[in-house]
Amino acid sequence: MNTEIKRDLYLNKLIKCKQNGLIKVITGVRRCGKSYLLNTLFYNHLLSDGVPESHIIRFAFDSADDLILIGESLIELEKADKKVDPEKFMTYIRSKTTENGMYYLLLDEVQLLGCFESVLNGYLRKNNIDVFVTGSNAKFLSKDIITEFAGRGDEVHMFPLSFSEFMTVYTRDKYEGLVQYMLYGGIPMVVLCDDTLDKSSLLHRLFDEIYIKDIYRRHKIKGKGELEDLLNILSSSIGSLTNPEKLKNTFRSVKNSRITANTVRKYLEYLEDSFLVKSAQRYDIKGKNYIETPLKYYFTDLGLRNARINFRQFEQTHTMENVIYNELVMRGFDIDVGVVPVVEKSEDKKSVRKQLEVDFICNRDSKRYYIQSAYSLPNDEKREQELRAFRKIGDSFKKIIITKDITPMFYNEEGILTMSIYDFLLDADSIEK
Repeated sequence: MNTEIKRDLYLNKLIKCKQNGLIKVITGVRRCGKSYLLNTLFYNHLLSDGVPESHIIRFAFDSADDLILIGESLIELEKADKKVDPEKFMTYIRSKTTENGMYYLLLDEVQLLGCFESVLNGYLRKNNIDVFVTGSNAKFLSKDIITEFAGRGDEVHMFPLSFSEFMTVYTRDKYEGLVQYMLYGGIPMVVLCDDTLDKSSLLHRLFDEIYIKDIYRRHKIKGKGELEDLLNILSSSIGSLTNPEKLKNTFRSVKNSRITANTVRKYLEYLEDSFLVKSAQRYDIKGKNYIETPLKYYFTDLGLRNARINFRQFEQTHTMENVIYNELVMRGFDIDVGVVPVVEKSEDKKSVRKQLEVDFICNRDSKRYYIQSAYSLPNDEKREQELRAFRKIGDSFKKIIITKDITPMFYNEEGILTMSIYDFLLDADSIEK
């Protein structure tokens, strides 16, 4: 297993953001590689671009060595549950920015700095300082973190490794690679573990010691059982339609719990705010309107999902659907679940209303794609089943079937494209061909 993981998608976004007058905030689920992106990949880019090392100031607020530089003690701060003194930090930065030219400020775990929003906003008024930050506590994992900077922040949202990024360090073929990716996910430190038992153990520890604790801490949740039960339910039903009322009923029938639908709704919001899961709304393609409920939920990282259920369920149909969803989101698409209402004649000649489903409606700028995830297309009957909803849509946007079958890309006589999931995942422009 190679150890160098390139994250060019995000690195290029940071490069484009340089000197744009905004605070660059790298967000994303914990352990997805934010610090490595900023302090290694972006730092090396600046050096290669001719920026003097003295004009790149890296500071990690959870580093004992860095804190000593400003007269702070990590141990004392943790004992007293205090944040870093902003005056000490600003004094240090002033001492480091005395020459002409642009300085790049790369700050890690910035939420540990007292009054960090005010400090960072203050640097916006200095035309010789360009600020890039990451943070990994619950507050910084909030999806609305940019509002902390009153519209003066530029977010670069980072995901765990895509399959194409995963394959840059995986040494076997893409077929074995996809099995591993669907099972253990794309958290970089997990990917770089060679032993499967180590991968499993690390995923369990991450969930128990980091992700769950962050949510409890931020939202001051006292009873731990129900939130974790909700995670287990979602883990067992990725890609299934659900809503708070339905989940409440599941709690009551299975757990004999008196949890309310409102509490379930709050917990779902907490999980989305921490980037652990993401929801997809249903959209009536014919009626051109959203259907408020139910929704589908997908996990940001399948390794975390599988660890949550102790690797007991590995239904490749739903897992593949989750992989496709994540890839489309990484490519910048807004994703909905499509509904196509139809009226058909039953065997007794009566009119019957039905709803056909399109797995994903993908919108980006003026482009739209309809995508069906089909684990396998073993015969004409199964193919017709996947094509049926497409034929009822009635517009000319591109329609694609993605299958795990090993097949070359081909269009049928109706202009519908079929491709393998390997071609889809390994070529960022695959659906536009």
